Amino acid sequence: MAVSPLSISDEDILKDEPQKLLSPSNPTPEETIFLSNIDVAVAFTVETVYFFEDGSAAEMSRIVKRALAILLVPYYFLAGRFQTNRESGRLELACNNAGVVFVNAKSKVRMRDLGDLSLPNPSFGRFVHRPGLHTNLHERALFTVQVTEFVCGGYAIGMVTNHGVLDGKSAAEMFQNLASICRGGGDLKPQTIFNDRTIFRARNPPLISHPHQEYTPFSPTLKQLPSSFTALNKPSPTPSPPMSASNHLHSLIPFTPSTIATLKNAAAPIPCSTFEAILSQLWRARTRAVYSDRPGETSMVLFAVDVRSKIRPVLPDGFVGNAVVTGFAAARAAEVVERPFSFCVERVKEGIERVSGEEYVRSAIDWLEVYRGIPATCNGKSFYVSAWWKLPFKELDFGFGKPVHVSPVANGNDEFVLLLSPANGGESGGGRSRGSVNVWISLEKEKMKKFMRYIFAI
Repeated sequence: MAVSPLSISDEDILKDEPQKLLSPSNPTPEETIFLSNIDVAVAFTVETVYFFEDGSAAEMSRIVKRALAILLVPYYFLAGRFQTNRESGRLELACNNAGVVFVNAKSKVRMRDLGDLSLPNPSFGRFVHRPGLHTNLHERALFTVQVTEFVCGGYAIGMVTNHGVLDGKSAAEMFQNLASICRGGGDLKPQTIFNDRTIFRARNPPLISHPHQEYTPFSPTLKQLPSSFTALNKPSPTPSPPMSASNHLHSLIPFTPSTIATLKNAAAPIPCSTFEAILSQLWRARTRAVYSDRPGETSMVLFAVDVRSKIRPVLPDGFVGNAVVTGFAAARAAEVVERPFSFCVERVKEGIERVSGEEYVRSAIDWLEVYRGIPATCNGKSFYVSAWWKLPFKELDFGFGKPVHVSPVANGNDEFVLLLSPANGGESGGGRSRGSVNVWISLEKEKMKKFMRYIFAI
């Protein structure tokens, strides 16, 4: 369902002065952590908001602050900052104990005034503390927490992490550990935090053995993108304004078990997984909506592939760096639209298989070493699908029960599409039925209207 969500202004949220929480175990002398090319290519922020009805916001604030002090013993590097290595010019993580940022806030609105929490809402950005969009990259906090109390007594916990430091799996594990500490637990899961990312170091000399359409070289024209290759000694440009109902629509689209079964049947005789079926349909519908006047151009869909099991030696439990590379499927727009659905499924399966070997992963790392690239979503033609459905956000209990809803924060990047589980994705359109998947997407208004006409057409 496409919506024009309730707009909340800065005047509706009263924030206290941010507090810096330090790690009690920060190494002395200061430690620097090597960041892989995979880390560096995705050093942008990830924002999530957890909504709660039970408990006290003031008590939750106290509990979370205490838990963060404990969490920052094993996760001391989260209190660090990015810096540039003077000799190599590479981005690295300085464990300088600059601090995790914590903010208390009060809202002038009630939680129910927000309407359906499951629907994408740019106003949810008011419930997170963004770490200095107008400051130098090396001054920005890598982890922020904001507890916002609503006038009704409910509250929201907004968290911002940096993808360059934690990928989805390791961020989810960190959140689970934080929640466990809030509940009085003591043991980490996994028990050891493994932060050595040199297993993903580029070869010397680099050996690019495959073409890599999934990335685009960094250039001065890309400096407004949320890339870690932006110079550290310059303030970031003014960020894109939040999307508004005037030029964008936001949708949460439920794929029910029957819809998924229909897609899989349409792919016959090619067998496909739920992910492959939904990804193929999204690619096809978006191509119809975006490329209607450009049939000869290449349409591409990008997606994340976990390579933990593809690298030797095998990564240990507790690895906290990025172990995810970008896969892709591409074809001329006319082919994507006019050929049978099975054609799209076959291209998607080829894209997944392409990343299955370690040599391809090593080649991608070496390509990034040479070209300093980022995922190729900056041209307005391709889009990136990330599967969040296995991340246990809705299970996080910080001491007063599980959240009534968990939401990513809608921002100005309509090239990113999320696949959410029914538990995390809300009730809209029957999205809570077992086996369903909710697609979280935004597009320009006219493109969204076309997309909605095609999304369930086979």
